[in-house]
Amino acid sequence: MEKIADIGVFGGSGFYQFLENIEEVNIETPYGKTSDNLFVGKIGNKRVAFMPRHGRKHTIPPHLINYRANVWAMKQAGCERVISPCAAGSLQAHIEPGSFVICDQFVDWTDGRKNTFYEGPQVFHPSPADLYCPELRQLAIDTAKNLGIKVHEKGTVVIINGPRFSTKAESQFFTNQGWEVINMSAFPEAYLVKELNMCPLNISLITDYDAGLVADMPPVSHAAVIEVFNNNVANLKKLLFSMIELIPDSRDNCVCKNTVQAE
Repeated sequence: MEKIADIGVFGGSGFYQFLENIEEVNIETPYGKTSDNLFVGKIGNKRVAFMPRHGRKHTIPPHLINYRANVWAMKQAGCERVISPCAAGSLQAHIEPGSFVICDQFVDWTDGRKNTFYEGPQVFHPSPADLYCPELRQLAIDTAKNLGIKVHEKGTVVIINGPRFSTKAESQFFTNQGWEVINMSAFPEAYLVKELNMCPLNISLITDYDAGLVADMPPVSHAAVIEVFNNNVANLKKLLFSMIELIPDSRDNCVCKNTVQAE
């Protein structure tokens, strides 16, 4: 397939409306149907392919997203970097709603998700020890600081299966482990990106305090998540657009491009 994009973005359904000269592209995959078509446009001189991971009308719950199809489509489109902004909960009092966390580690607490492209006869074991692209992480941190956006430079995100939120006991356990962020879609999305030698980046927009324990607040509700996310979408747009324009054209110094090398 002809290269149509340089950078992929998974995220909320409204993001593509900010792109210029949108082209909607359907890509068939060996893993089945994607969440939606790719919406391809430009940010500066970068060609960007956006896909709403829950579908354009937010009809796909996190545990039923076809992550392999979505990531495969990004690779087929020619993307070399994939940015994954997401709404997330805080597990620590100092990680406040409205702030951003550029996660550097993850913990997989999901069940039953297809989480690899390598099911044989080729078998690889790409390391997730440092999953997220160090070059993109630093660029996101620097850009957020320059824009005056409150950002936490690192954090561990624990991914639960969903669609239900955590019990208080579960949330307390996660907090006690020292983990900072909780989300339902960050795995296996970023790991699959890495398996295809693309650069993954997680940007967590904190919308709530999960079960409310660390801040003595009521447990999270879906309505509250949407309200805080919508109130901060302007900052997310500024961060994404600014950093995308600054992403280097070359990946010569990036380790992600050689994650999996064919034997």
